[in-house]
Amino acid sequence: MKIYNYLLGIASVAILASCGAPKKEGTEMGVGIDIKNIDTTVRPQDDFYKYANGNWLKNNPVPSTESRWGSFSILNEDNIKKLREILDETAKKKNAQGTNAQKIGDYYYAAMDSAKKNAEGVKPLSAELELIQNIKTTSDLMKVIAQLQLEGTRALFVTYVGQDPKISDQNIAQSNQSGLGLPDRDYYTKTDADAKQLQTAYNEHLIKMFELLGDTKEQATKNAKTVYAFELQLAKASMTNVELRNIQAQYNKWSIADLEKKYPNLQWQLYLNTLGLNAAKEIIVGQPGFFKQADAMVKSVSLDNWKTYLRWWLINSTADNLTDEISAANFAFNGTILNGQKEQKPRWKRALQEVDQTMGEALGQLFVEKYFKPESKARVDEMVSNLMTAYKQRIEQLDWMSAETKEKANKKLTTIIRKLGYPDKWRDYSTLEITKDSHYKNATNAFKFELKRNFAKLGKPVDKMEWLMTPPTVNAYYQPTTNESTFPAGIMQPPFFFADADDAVNYAGIGAVIGHELTHGFDDQGCQFDEMGNLKNWWTSEDSSKFSAKTKMVVNQYSNYVAIDSLHVNGELTLGENIADFGGIMIAYQAFKKTKQGQGNDKIGGFTPDQRFFLSWAQIWRTNYTPEAMKKQVNTNTHSPAMFRANGPISNMQEFYDAFGVKKGDKMWREENDRAKVW
Repeated sequence: MKIYNYLLGIASVAILASCGAPKKEGTEMGVGIDIKNIDTTVRPQDDFYKYANGNWLKNNPVPSTESRWGSFSILNEDNIKKLREILDETAKKKNAQGTNAQKIGDYYYAAMDSAKKNAEGVKPLSAELELIQNIKTTSDLMKVIAQLQLEGTRALFVTYVGQDPKISDQNIAQSNQSGLGLPDRDYYTKTDADAKQLQTAYNEHLIKMFELLGDTKEQATKNAKTVYAFELQLAKASMTNVELRNIQAQYNKWSIADLEKKYPNLQWQLYLNTLGLNAAKEIIVGQPGFFKQADAMVKSVSLDNWKTYLRWWLINSTADNLTDEISAANFAFNGTILNGQKEQKPRWKRALQEVDQTMGEALGQLFVEKYFKPESKARVDEMVSNLMTAYKQRIEQLDWMSAETKEKANKKLTTIIRKLGYPDKWRDYSTLEITKDSHYKNATNAFKFELKRNFAKLGKPVDKMEWLMTPPTVNAYYQPTTNESTFPAGIMQPPFFFADADDAVNYAGIGAVIGHELTHGFDDQGCQFDEMGNLKNWWTSEDSSKFSAKTKMVVNQYSNYVAIDSLHVNGELTLGENIADFGGIMIAYQAFKKTKQGQGNDKIGGFTPDQRFFLSWAQIWRTNYTPEAMKKQVNTNTHSPAMFRANGPISNMQEFYDAFGVKKGDKMWREENDRAKVW
């Protein structure tokens, strides 16, 4: 799974596994596969996903507070309950000032204090609103943009410090496109009925938010038109989601002097000085066309319109830290209209999520101490080793890759850093000030703390032991610039791993997720980085051409899937994740076949080992979506919808065909020449 946040992009999914002894053949289904989920009215040869999950899909509608509901959601809910117990206990205690416990407890307490937030209204924004109002020159403008970015807004663009993709042991300043209130550029540029309906709804949302800032209806309506026209200009100059997958096109390293010449109106040195990045000598600019437009708008757009745009971004960025009315209005658009959520999550869940986002390692340390068993880490480590062995064998068996490239691929595989459960060294929050007095101030302080921590990396060696996810997170990731796979404690439990399940269940569950993360190092993006994490070609030209031909088959397969109504999956946008899914299940299967159960044919619950393997794989992906969430997923997400993640890879596997008797004419059947096999 690819995950993109404010500071960087990483590739991700989940893991854990152990070798449980298989149960004897009998009438029991065994651990990890729920027979009640299976819909026997559907032939497995026609739609294996619906066969494995049909009854679950019918009986588990999306809860009113959610936009989707599935295995990841269920495990996340379980972790949230555990975290709530920790926070409730911590918030009630009188913790020593300056300790992590004090900061976690006080942040949660202030976030839960709705009475105080409602009484304050928009007063917490007064200092920032005054800054905006006092803008008199373009120099003032760039200073205020930087100041607002320091407090958490994504106005215009974002700047951070991260690894230089071509010199992976060095950190460098980087700037990327941003500044859009809708999910991406296509929401502005499309003209179909759905797009126009969303554009109208967004305009109404802008009006509402300006009114909540204190504007009259007339002024709010005028301001909404100003903001939309402003963002439309930025959107047209923005890269598409597919274009953003082109890593090489986004590597544009220029000196500050060059940037001052290319985009003089952005006043780079002044902007960087205000951020506190005055030591930066070079910047990697991700999207030159966007910055050209932004530069032109500094000069062409009136300062009054810039002020209107910045006022919008201020309340848009802070809505959930203000009154119930403002938070509800924000949810009405971003939650209900964009994602189909009927009801806002309860306050405690939103407060908990903020604590995890702002002090995740402090909270995670308490989570690990209470709920994570050391033996789980050892089991995961063993599983990763088994999958890496299987991957190495698959590389050796490839008939399309030269010996020269195979040697380099194996070198990269064996160099992958594995991080399991939680960091070896916990983050230091000693300079972060948190009190019970103000939720808004706590949120602002936390963002400033994180950005300052990030900026402090400039000029320092890359810390390859840093974690980019918190320990309670139900996910995992691969980071190409460090060549690492990371598996948080949060996902090392059912339904991904069962301590007492047979190998078929665990290898197809957590094992396939391990394989998925390993494969990200060799998907269409990961394969552009060498074993040290440098953006560097290590392929022969002939091997590269063969790889491209194979990935084109994956693009074509997924582009033919219809997700909802007439909306097709975007095979180019989802290519990296689809390749990782292909590799994940195939590597997991190869590793499974080395186990005692995998080499035998003893049935459990009437199913053979191979049948249980594929059933476990499919049941992991069970997910229901709201229609709105499905459309947003297809339009913006690098992951294919769950049903295609389940059926897509195995429709290319002869082993699946053999396990369930898939024959020509069945809907799961693909002709031999149409079966995509990459890794």
